[in-house]
Amino acid sequence: MLRLDASAPGFAAAFAQLVDDRRESHADIARDVAAIIADVRARGDAALAEYSARFDRFAPQSDADWRIGLDACREAYDALTPDLRAALELAAQRIRAYHAAQMPENRDYTDETGIRLGAVWQAVDGAGLYVPGGLAAYPSSLLMNAIPAKVAGVERLVIATPSPDGAVNPLVLAAAYLAGVDEVWRMGGAQAIAALAYGTERIRPVDVITGPGNAWVAEAKRQLFGVVGIDMVAGPSEILVIADALNDPVWIAADLLSQAEHDPAAQAILITDDAAFADAVIAAVEAELVLLPKAAIARASWDRYGTVIVVDTLDAAPALANRLAAEHVEIATDNPQALFAQIRHAGSVFLGRMTPEAIGDYIAGPNHVLPTGRRARFSSGLSVLDFMKRTSFIAVDGAGLAAVGPAAIALANAEGLTAHARSIEVRLGI
Repeated sequence: MLRLDASAPGFAAAFAQLVDDRRESHADIARDVAAIIADVRARGDAALAEYSARFDRFAPQSDADWRIGLDACREAYDALTPDLRAALELAAQRIRAYHAAQMPENRDYTDETGIRLGAVWQAVDGAGLYVPGGLAAYPSSLLMNAIPAKVAGVERLVIATPSPDGAVNPLVLAAAYLAGVDEVWRMGGAQAIAALAYGTERIRPVDVITGPGNAWVAEAKRQLFGVVGIDMVAGPSEILVIADALNDPVWIAADLLSQAEHDPAAQAILITDDAAFADAVIAAVEAELVLLPKAAIARASWDRYGTVIVVDTLDAAPALANRLAAEHVEIATDNPQALFAQIRHAGSVFLGRMTPEAIGDYIAGPNHVLPTGRRARFSSGLSVLDFMKRTSFIAVDGAGLAAVGPAAIALANAEGLTAHARSIEVRLGI
């Protein structure tokens, strides 16, 4: 792991290198994904079946192999233990309530010239949600993607999930039932994204694709943006914790490792104003690591990308945080709002010592699908708006056209677009 002291002579250069570091896919992945997309577009289901056999060791034959029935999703939901079912239901309820409040309002008004103006919001017809399969199956991510789509009014909600060795995680199926998913297909990787975008003999294409995945999935979404809408190009997880010495170092260590266990390329960063506390957190990370079932993954992440930054005062932390533009930012101080007011770039912020990032991953309500790789500088977390589009409208009568038409004619002629001008002139009798 990297330790930096903000008062050291080389700090500016070292921090700039940290900011500019990229932990994402390489050119060879982009090349391979492009080939997979072209193959699926050309050969459809036949290509999907071959990739499934190759990567997932599962060769679908019949329609029943390709598609998981909604009755199986209901059975998986019914088979949940009562406490797990209650947890999923509480998460779904809180996610639904939070996203319902995001619904935009239509506009319809008449201005002083008598021209009617406005815009209407409508959901896309179909959305595809990618859900990782096998051991890395996250029902929480399914809820976070599917529920905003349903709240937005999407009529056809399609799940793509790989089934390594033919197995599908029952928690994913249970979450699909709870969220009201319409179709569940056994397919994964870049080939699944291509199938959702272009369609195959069995699968109708969708309009928007969201959901987490590995580097190949992220690259496929990037390449297919424009054919379909996407939520974002997501990279490895990241967390930035801003903490003073009044925290329990074990708590902070656990928070850092909550993201490190996702991926060897995940990044956990601590900013503190106390060198002794920094030492205590580093020691606590080492102690916590041995307790984790995913210790090897978390260890790889912490050793390669973990960072501890010691500053003279936490007043310096927001400026550093804004340059990092991290996916998750925790502010573990007595008055987190004072620092939060200065945070401009972050996917989601967690305020106070009792607000670990993990509470946002599961149960709080705001979406946990968030921008990574400094993209929080210009993008936001998943919302109902990712499943909607806005259509403006204009209604002009004779008086309104007489009021604004001459200016439009002048502008059209100035641009050399005389047919534009003519379409207005003929109505005004010019």
